[in-house]
Amino acid sequence: MEVTWAAPLHAAVLERAGTGALLDLGCGPGEFARYATDRGARVTGVDVDRGAVAAAAALVPEATFLVGDAADPPPGPFAAAVAVQLLEHVANPVAVLRAAPAPVVVATVWGRESECDARLFAEALAPWLPPRPPRPGPPPLTDPDRLRKIVGLAGLEVVALDEVACPIDHGDADALVGDLLVSGIGLHAARRAGPAAVRAAVLDRVADRRTPDGGYRLHNLVRVVVATKR
Repeated sequence: MEVTWAAPLHAAVLERAGTGALLDLGCGPGEFARYATDRGARVTGVDVDRGAVAAAAALVPEATFLVGDAADPPPGPFAAAVAVQLLEHVANPVAVLRAAPAPVVVATVWGRESECDARLFAEALAPWLPPRPPRPGPPPLTDPDRLRKIVGLAGLEVVALDEVACPIDHGDADALVGDLLVSGIGLHAARRAGPAAVRAAVLDRVADRRTPDGGYRLHNLVRVVVATKR
């Protein structure tokens, strides 16, 4: 099943990667693989999570899925390798990009915190969350200059760095708050303040994101980098 918020992202990735033989690094439960296979791509997915690989194989039985590290992928050949929302979750993104066995690599990361409405939840719940420690070291991968540098360190050349809008829609207040209350920060805040206080704080913070039909649309940006082997 297509994840609604990810549909424009999947379309952007496939447009840049093409519909040949694709290696889906960190394939997760197979949402991108399903999207790409439906449009003619031949997909091989790899993920360290056995449960995710099993789910992907069930969702896309015509593709190939393997349990393994994205930094040690199968050799291919592949026309392109994709890493959809993976790089921020691996210890060494340079190693993942460097190991990609394809002439074209397409990778995606969230936009900066200020470019994604997910920050509104943390802002609303800040009184009940532990203080955020200062971030040491270099900027996060959400910074486009940092992303370019990581790609270069992997021996790749950036040929495009694009932005894709990926709004997340919630049908009503109950749906929005319900999703939050099963998240890490929602659970933490609810234990301290109670679900009613969490609900009130969040709905107040996102009031200007309400849509005419009574739902909520949260705006988020994702960056898509296209790189080639030097």
